[in-house]
Amino acid sequence: MMKKILQLIILFLLGACMEKDEVFEASFYECESNDISNNPQYPLANSIDSLAKNFTSRGVPGIMISVRNVEGQYTKSTGKSDLASDIDLKPCNITRVGSTVKTFTAVTILMLQEDGLLNLDEPISKYLSKRVLNGIENAKEATIRQLLNHSSGVHNYIQDNSFQTASLNDLIKEWQPEELLEYSRGRDAYFDIGTDVRYSNTNYILLGLIIEEVTGLPFYHVFEEKIFHPMNLSFTSFAATDPVPDGIIRGYVDLYSNLNLINSTYYSGWDYFSADGGLISNTSDLSLFMEKLFQGEVLSEASLMEMMNWIAPNEQDGNGFETYYGLGIFRIMTDFGPAYLHSGDAIGYFASMVYFPNQKTAISWASNGNYGKLDEIIQSKKTMEGIFKAILK
Repeated sequence: MMKKILQLIILFLLGACMEKDEVFEASFYECESNDISNNPQYPLANSIDSLAKNFTSRGVPGIMISVRNVEGQYTKSTGKSDLASDIDLKPCNITRVGSTVKTFTAVTILMLQEDGLLNLDEPISKYLSKRVLNGIENAKEATIRQLLNHSSGVHNYIQDNSFQTASLNDLIKEWQPEELLEYSRGRDAYFDIGTDVRYSNTNYILLGLIIEEVTGLPFYHVFEEKIFHPMNLSFTSFAATDPVPDGIIRGYVDLYSNLNLINSTYYSGWDYFSADGGLISNTSDLSLFMEKLFQGEVLSEASLMEMMNWIAPNEQDGNGFETYYGLGIFRIMTDFGPAYLHSGDAIGYFASMVYFPNQKTAISWASNGNYGKLDEIIQSKKTMEGIFKAILK
C-alpha cells in the first residue's frame, strides 16, 4: 500500500541515481528447491504455468506463483531473477514481500496474549513509554487491538510530506523505528478512535515496539522463535538481520511506464528495522504460512476467531474488492466466496498471499517489479480475479 504514496519520490530519485547494473554469476542465486520445485504432475500445473507465462509475456521481469490445497502444493517460477545477468528465476529464490509481514506481526501479538504477556484490549500506553507515544495523536488512548485492525486513527508516517521529502533526499538511508515515528508526531489523527478503519504503517511500528517491550528481544527474533522456525519457513527472514542478503532477486521499477525497467534493489531502507514491512521470503513459504494459519495449526481457536473479527470501513473503495479489516489481515469478497488476504510492496517488489476458506486453498504470487504499467499487470483487481478463476475454477 505504500507504493502509491512513494511513486513520485522514486521517479525523481531513480532518475538521478541510475548506474550500470551489477553482474553476477548464476551461483549467486542458487538455492535448494526441495519440495517446492516445479512438479508437472500437480493437477493445476498447466493452469499455473499459463498464468506465470502470461505475466512475463507482458513485461513482468520475474514471477513466482504458489498454490497449496487438498491436492498438494505447486510453485511455478518464470522470467528472470536478474535481468543484467540473464539468470532465470527459481521457485526457491528469495524476494522482498513488504507489508505481508503485518500478518506475521499480528500472529506474534496474538501468541504473546496466549502466553499472558499482554492483553489486546489494554491501551498501548501500558506497554510503551510517554516518550515513544508523545505527540502521536490517539496513540496514548488506543488499544493493541485498535492498532492491529487499523481502527486507531493514528496518522500514517508514509503519507507525510516531510517523510517523503526526506526519503527523496536519501532513499538508501536505513531508518530506525524511532526516526519513522517522528513523522507521525504533531499530525492530526484521521478520525476518533474506533469510529472507522484506515490503513496506517505507524500502527505496526508501535506493535513491533510492544513485542520488544514484553519479550526483551528484537521483534524479528521473536518472529523467528514463534513462527519462522516452528513452521519450517526456511526461506523467510527479516531484513534487519541482513538487509540485502546474497541471493535476493533484483528488484525493478517501470520508471517511465514504458516497461524499460530500472534496477531498484537497494532502495527500500525505511522498513529494514520496523514491523510494518521488511519481510524477505518466497511464495512457497507465504502460501504454507497462510494454509497453516487458517487451518488452525498456528493459533488457538480463540485467537484465530479474534483475528477474524471483521470491521467494515465507513466507505468501501468502489474500484476494488469489498474489503473488511481483521487483525493483521483483510477479508475480501470474491466470485469464489470470501478470501483472507494481505499484500506487500517494496520498491521494485510486490507480493500477495491469499487463503480461500471454502476451498481450503492458499495462493501467493510475487514479482520483482512494480510501478508504472507493471502495477496493472501484477496487482489490479482484474489480475487477481484472473488468478482466482484459473486456480479455483
